[in-house]
Amino acid sequence: MIDSFLRYISFEKRYSQHTVKSYQNDLNQFEQYAQQQFNISSLSEATQLMIRSWVLSLMDEGTSARTVNRKIASLRSFYKFLLKREATTKDPTQKIKSLKVKKELPGFANEEEFSTFLDRLVFEDSFEGKTEQIILELLYGTGIRLSELLGLKVSDFKSSESTIKVLGKRNKERIIPVSKRLNELLKNLIAEKNHVFSHDQNSYLIVNKNGGQAYPMMIYRIVRKYLNQVPSLDKKSPHALRHTFATHLLDKGADLNAVKDLLGHSSLAATQVYTHNSLEKLKSVFDQAHPKA
Repeated sequence: MIDSFLRYISFEKRYSQHTVKSYQNDLNQFEQYAQQQFNISSLSEATQLMIRSWVLSLMDEGTSARTVNRKIASLRSFYKFLLKREATTKDPTQKIKSLKVKKELPGFANEEEFSTFLDRLVFEDSFEGKTEQIILELLYGTGIRLSELLGLKVSDFKSSESTIKVLGKRNKERIIPVSKRLNELLKNLIAEKNHVFSHDQNSYLIVNKNGGQAYPMMIYRIVRKYLNQVPSLDKKSPHALRHTFATHLLDKGADLNAVKDLLGHSSLAATQVYTHNSLEKLKSVFDQAHPKA
């Protein structure tokens, strides 16, 4: 049943490989738990009690509320699929409530500090050095997600138009402009890549040292290597660069709807969280500058 569901979200819903893998991990984890604890032979036999038990076990293990909610959402989608295919007659997730999640503002780097950090960075004069530079520059310069970075093809970059085409969530495409500096860096990387490996315009833009497609841990390792030099960043992750991109744009007066489109958000509500960071900066400026503050 899990395999059928994964094929459904892969080929009919056209979810990304990263999303499909998350669903697979969540469902396999619950299946293993239900089999070990309740000795069921099929997930169609699962009950509300079993799911509640699993959720409690995850909480006992210290799993974050946000992660638990994602796993509950995976089960909801799975049982909705089974009902639609008449593979079960009940939905055990129907009365399962999501956990309350403490609202956290996205972490971002101080603009002045980050600008100085980028200007002082030195990369090896090699294909690997150029790749590392592009990874940082793309994540901060365009605000794309990790999965979107990994999916970029050489053909998605249009040097004459200074744009990249990004395949986002739910396979929605969007066009993002790149700066002159980033345009030149991308051209140099592609030229170096074609020199080191076989020329292939349909190949992935970011590859490992052997020419294979880059993978999440590789990107995390590179990002952490450099972001450890930025004290104002609590989390040294690719997503922190996306948060920094959005916050810096809004701090400079960018239109909220424009930032929404650049980030690939489906609703303005997801983008508005970044306005809190910008408001904090405005309050700070007001407190320092206004004579009656």
